[in-house]
Amino acid sequence: MKTPLQILNKYFGFETFRPGQEEIIDRLLTDDNGHSLVLMPTGGGKSLCYQIPALCLEGGTLVISPLIALMQDQVDALRKRNIPAGFINSSVSKSDKEKRLEDFISGKLKLLYVTPERFRRKDFADRIKSAGISLLAIDEAHCISEWGHDFRPDYSRLGEFRSMTGNPLTIALTATATAEVQEDIILRLNLRKSDVRIFHHGIERPNLRLEAHDIYEDKDKYKSTLEVLNNYHGSGIIYFSLIQTLEKFSETLSAKGIQHGVYHGKLPADRRRQIQRDFLNGGMKLMLATNAFGMGIDKPDIRFVIHAEMPSSIESYYQEIGRAGRDGKPSLCLLLYNQDDLYTQMEFIKWANPDSDYYSRVYDMLRMNPVAVNSMGTDYLREELHYKNKRDFRVETALSMLDRYGVTQGSVEEHSLTVTDELPDELTDEEYLKEKLMNDNKKLLSVVQYFRTDECRRVNISDYFGFMDEKPCGNCDICGNQSRIC
Repeated sequence: MKTPLQILNKYFGFETFRPGQEEIIDRLLTDDNGHSLVLMPTGGGKSLCYQIPALCLEGGTLVISPLIALMQDQVDALRKRNIPAGFINSSVSKSDKEKRLEDFISGKLKLLYVTPERFRRKDFADRIKSAGISLLAIDEAHCISEWGHDFRPDYSRLGEFRSMTGNPLTIALTATATAEVQEDIILRLNLRKSDVRIFHHGIERPNLRLEAHDIYEDKDKYKSTLEVLNNYHGSGIIYFSLIQTLEKFSETLSAKGIQHGVYHGKLPADRRRQIQRDFLNGGMKLMLATNAFGMGIDKPDIRFVIHAEMPSSIESYYQEIGRAGRDGKPSLCLLLYNQDDLYTQMEFIKWANPDSDYYSRVYDMLRMNPVAVNSMGTDYLREELHYKNKRDFRVETALSMLDRYGVTQGSVEEHSLTVTDELPDELTDEEYLKEKLMNDNKKLLSVVQYFRTDECRRVNISDYFGFMDEKPCGNCDICGNQSRIC
């Protein structure tokens, strides 16, 4: 059998491992109880930590991944390297789903990627029990924890799914997890803390220049952005919270003859895919995007990431700036802070946290008036619930959470929404919902503290994630005592 280093060279073309990878792989392959939680920066090479063991272990590796587009990109990349991998999701025909599952069970596929929601399907859950799973890999593991920044209820059931598949060796991977979230991940996987080794790799991206500027008006945002464009030649991403702000920014850049792409969740799926391909292939150098853009983007030469509006948490900020400078060359991560943007994020948090009464009202309307809901959509719900206030997006949050908890099936957009289950305790427990609201507000406060800090910005982020005793980086506007661009 080939060694991990030989596999690395043969299939991936690398002569040596990146820092930390070999130690993680060695634990999985040599320790009978080698369960691992890997905290590694975005772009640090997390995927190889389970892909190489998958090729060494006798059985198959089941990979839990949160996004269809992400798993498709990863499987495409593996297939190009002649690694037998596949995925099962809603984009695949029934016959192909059945074939891929059988190929995995029979050993023809070494890696199978699925979303956790796939376990809702009884036919899949029954069949996967017969697969000889040697390794369970959980990508974006922070989604397991309700205290993480992208909680998904089906992720929280992964302990149950582990038991269903024979409690295989498990590796959970994420770039962003506070100490509280780390404990929650281990607990929800039904693992004992003593059986799990946590691999910390800190904020090891010394080539990233961290800066934050106080901005008072939109014209100052344009000015700071243009200065970056003039000083950092190469690809870049500018993140926005509001689509309307993004579109105004796009108009200004177009008027100056600056070519760029635009990406947000309201664009058709095929258009989003084409825009992403153009950016990855170098056809489009500059991307204006909401946080819908970036997951799975593995482009090495992104020279800058600008947040034109403040993000909602340090977790999402760190994940997004991690897309810069993956080739190790100097890259800028600039946060433009405006007090008005803080108020916008506070509104977002309010919309993202309906109270128990609101969930109950939405649930009752869906159950009692399904025809009206499916024919008139969210506008009907909004009118009935809060009198056409189009700036209140609690309806969208409630529908999303009901879907995530398996309370509903189908969608309003496709006129096929049906109620299939009762409301879960989590959406009727007012104390729990209040605690979640408070937690989201604390995350936002941490972004404000990051902006206002008078200590090294990298140290500030490291402390937030529990990586204490980090030394000042010498490559931020606090350490350098001046901006590189203003």
